[in-house]
Amino acid sequence: MRTALLQSSGRPGSVAENLKVLDAAASRAAAGGAALLAAPEMFLTGYAIGDDIARLAEPADGDSADAVADIAGRHGLAIAYGYPERDGETVFNSAQLISADGTRLANYRKTHLFGAAEREHFTPGEQSLVQARLGGLTVGLMICYDVEFPENARAHALAGTDLLVVPTANMHPFQFVAESMVPVRAWENQMYVAYVNRVGPEGEFEFFGLSALAGPDGIARTRAGRGEELVVADVDPAFLAASREANPYLKDRRPGLYRSLV
Repeated sequence: MRTALLQSSGRPGSVAENLKVLDAAASRAAAGGAALLAAPEMFLTGYAIGDDIARLAEPADGDSADAVADIAGRHGLAIAYGYPERDGETVFNSAQLISADGTRLANYRKTHLFGAAEREHFTPGEQSLVQARLGGLTVGLMICYDVEFPENARAHALAGTDLLVVPTANMHPFQFVAESMVPVRAWENQMYVAYVNRVGPEGEFEFFGLSALAGPDGIARTRAGRGEELVVADVDPAFLAASREANPYLKDRRPGLYRSLV
């Protein structure tokens, strides 16, 4: 399944402009044969926008979700994107996956909030394992800091996730996560990991980009640089099956020894 990663911070504070950026990226991705376009954490609104997070937050089935569904349908590809989700008086840092026919396939709420700013504006989600079927693959969702906890990725591996999509807003000085940790997560869990980051200055942060699609051999199939960019690479089910057969990590586990971890 050809997968496109939109490395962009869009236009912080403007949902309308970010939908335009997403629409243009979807057009380019579809022209390149992509079946899935992934956008960064909080892409629809911006990340470092303070109290505007609550003002711009929408339900998972709100107007913006309808707009993304329209973009997906017009361009004939699925879209995964980050946004602030409102559920009553509660706001979550969420990511949603919408199919090429506009169906809402999965919605994930970030379970591990990073830093004081996130804890001020969001409530952590309570469901760590969210999956959907797409293009013959099991696709899982996670957001940024979540992938830095090995237990999260291992849970996806044990549940059969083939492609883990991780909308991200990672900033200096944590480049090692994109460069080293993400390929290792793909290798040790025998899955593809699509890590799609914001880029450039925003508020107090400097997002470093380096979005990547890492394969189960620990090698990035594509990697973006430090600017706005759309990169594309393939998730190969046959290669994944062969890699899982050759790599014994999951088969050689001894869960009885790990009970102290929980």
